[in-house]
Amino acid sequence: EGFHRVPKNDPGRAHPYVCPAGYWTIGYGHLCDPKHPRITDTDAERYLAADLMTALNVTLRYCPVLATEPEKRLAAIVDFTFNRCGR
Repeated sequence: EGFHRVPKNDPGRAHPYVCPAGYWTIGYGHLCDPKHPRITDTDAERYLAADLMTALNVTLRYCPVLATEPEKRLAAIVDFTFNRCGR
């Protein structure tokens, strides 16, 4: 995963693209409309932070016992959730 730039000749900006799962995304995998305007690295980081918070909240809502897991294990599960949210 990383900041996906399309086209590559516009460094520092992200354009909507279709991810391997077939969804329109932008930046670090934020779901979007195909007509979403270009975003900067900073915009993408804001989207990512909000998306990860959503994934954390969903993870803990459905499996609250995970709150007691070691941080690295919880982070891995939240990452898995992030990659499945909305899809």
